[in-house]
Amino acid sequence: MELSPDQLDRARGALLGAAVGDALGTGYEFESAPFTGQAEMIGGGLGNFAPGEWSDDTAQTYAVAAAAAKHHELRSPEALDSVALGIGKWFADDPPDVGNITRAVLIEAGPQPSAAHLKGVARYYYVRHDRSAGNGSLMRTAPVALAHLDDPWALVQAAMAISYLTHGDPLAAEACAIWSLGIRSSVLLGGMEPLDTFVRYLPTEAAQTRWAQFLRAAETDPPAVFTPNGWVVSALQAALSSIRHTPIPPWKPKDHFAEALNTAISVGNDTDTVGSIAGAALGAQWGADAIPQKWREMVHGWPNATGEDLVALADRIVGAA
Repeated sequence: MELSPDQLDRARGALLGAAVGDALGTGYEFESAPFTGQAEMIGGGLGNFAPGEWSDDTAQTYAVAAAAAKHHELRSPEALDSVALGIGKWFADDPPDVGNITRAVLIEAGPQPSAAHLKGVARYYYVRHDRSAGNGSLMRTAPVALAHLDDPWALVQAAMAISYLTHGDPLAAEACAIWSLGIRSSVLLGGMEPLDTFVRYLPTEAAQTRWAQFLRAAETDPPAVFTPNGWVVSALQAALSSIRHTPIPPWKPKDHFAEALNTAISVGNDTDTVGSIAGAALGAQWGADAIPQKWREMVHGWPNATGEDLVALADRIVGAA
C-alpha cells in the first residue's frame, strides 16, 4: 500500500524506536546500573555493550526486518526460512547477551536452521518446560507490522509464526499478534487504538478472554506494577502502561516519545526488552522525526549497522525504496 509522508515517517519510527529503546535500556538491565531519573545510552549492562549499542532485541529485529525487505511478507515458508537463517547467523556470531529460551533453542537447532526445524525445537522446549512464555519473541515484532500494514489477518499469522520459531508457548505468539496490531494501527492512524479491540483476532475464545483481562490491567494499573517482566505478559503490560500513563505534553506532543520511553525503562528489571517493545510502539505513533537526534546518531549494533540502516530497511519493507 502507498503510505503518506507522515505514515512513512511513523513506519521508520517503529524500527528506529525499537532500537533506541533497546540501546537506552541495556545499561540498566537487571539493575546493572542505578536508574537516576533520566535514561541515557550509557552502555554496559549484561553484555558490556558500547554506548548506543543495541542488544539481542534489535539484532533479532534486524534479522526479521531483512527477511521482510527481501520477501515483502513474512508468512511464506521462504520468508520464515530467511528469518530462521538470519537469527541463526546472529547467534553464530556469539552475541554477549541472549535470552535463556532463545539460547537453548538455537543451541539445539544448530547454526543454519530451517524454520520448520527451529519451530520443532521450540515446540519441544515448550512441552518440557513450565516457564516458556518469555518476552524474547515479543521484542522483534515491529517489522511484522510493517510487512503487513494492508492485512491485519496476515499480520496475525506472520506474528505468531515468527514467535513460534523460538517460543513454543501460544501465550508468546498471542502477545506478538496483539502488539504487532497495535504498531500497525499507530503507523496508519498516528496513535495506538485500545489493544482490547484486537483480541478478536486471536484464535480461541480462551485467548481472547485472557488477553482482554491482561490489557485492561495495563490500561489501568501504573507501570511500576509490572515487574519482574521477563514474562511476555508483564513485558507487554509494562510497555503499554508506560505509554498510557505518561502524559502527552500539550506544548510539544512528540516529546512523549522520550518521556514515555523513560517511564518504561524506569520500571526496571528487563529494561532493554521493555524499552525496545515500548520504543517500537512509540516510534510508530510519533515517527522517526520525534526521536532525539543524539540517540539516532549513537544507536548501532549487529550486523555492523546503524539507526539509518534501520530506516532504510523500513523503507524497503513498505515499498518506499
